Amino acid sequence: MDSSLTGTIDPVAMIRPGRTITGMSAILLPIDQDGEVDFEAFTGLVERTVRAGLIPAVNMDTGFVHLIDDATRRRVLRRTAAVVQGVGGGFVAGVYVRDRPGQPLDAPEYQSGIEEVAEAGGIPILFQSFGLTRLSDDDLVDAYETILADADAAYFFELGKMFAPFGRIYDLPVYRRLMMIPKMLGAKHSSLRRDLEWQRLRVRDQQRPEFRVLTGNDRAIDMVRYGSDYLLGLASFAPDAFALRDRMWADRDSRFEAINDVLQYLGAFAFRPPVPAYKHSAAMFLALRGWIDNDDTMAGCPMRPASDRAVLELMVDDLQRLMDGFDE
Repeated sequence: MDSSLTGTIDPVAMIRPGRTITGMSAILLPIDQDGEVDFEAFTGLVERTVRAGLIPAVNMDTGFVHLIDDATRRRVLRRTAAVVQGVGGGFVAGVYVRDRPGQPLDAPEYQSGIEEVAEAGGIPILFQSFGLTRLSDDDLVDAYETILADADAAYFFELGKMFAPFGRIYDLPVYRRLMMIPKMLGAKHSSLRRDLEWQRLRVRDQQRPEFRVLTGNDRAIDMVRYGSDYLLGLASFAPDAFALRDRMWADRDSRFEAINDVLQYLGAFAFRPPVPAYKHSAAMFLALRGWIDNDDTMAGCPMRPASDRAVLELMVDDLQRLMDGFDE
């Protein structure tokens, strides 16, 4: 058996100080007081993210991709493309196929979504679907290759069921086969388990070092120590703080620990069960920062209690004081 799939892992030996981290922020789609998408506020969030030095990821779970209609999804792409073209950089956008349990894979719908993102100038990241994750291992790998037949590049998801009912964490041999598809640039791993992510990092390091393992573990954002990059909903709360933290890691600055601790405390609070309610936490946090005007969320999203605002306000103050102190 391949040694990359067996044996114990020593996480301490995997720590990579001074590494340049690639950070992606899943942008919240703000909702105004009338229950409509606030595109002006959304544009501001994208611009703040790009100027901070992170890559915006749109039409993700944080952007209610499972709840918005086609027209809204396309408008999000156009707005994001305009900001990126004006400021510089690139972006990632979700390709989401809406299906139901028991339905077959809709490969043409995936291909249409990939084309839509590519035409807007983004790189697609492929959400899982019921039709995709019900496939056998061999059929699954074949399906991804078919879906990517006309694509230039893409990322893929692994989602735990705490995030989506169609989610599936692939067996490591399947992950390795997907990783070796040349058009796959990387994958977001959202099991909320360090051990599974460490396994993927070891396979990546041994077999395809340029492949990006994007941690989706908002409860363990220090996975960047071990070689993960990230695509996090938590980064939407404070892209400026994440970018500062990442620079400190690259500079071997011990203050990395202080800012990482505050951000991780925020992640533990915001991503407590029910996990999907983190989007309401994000809206409250961003409204407290003055970055959006309203902290409502889209209908169908679980809500947090109003008492959370007092806790989040303390976190906003703590984070701002910490960042201001670094500038002194």
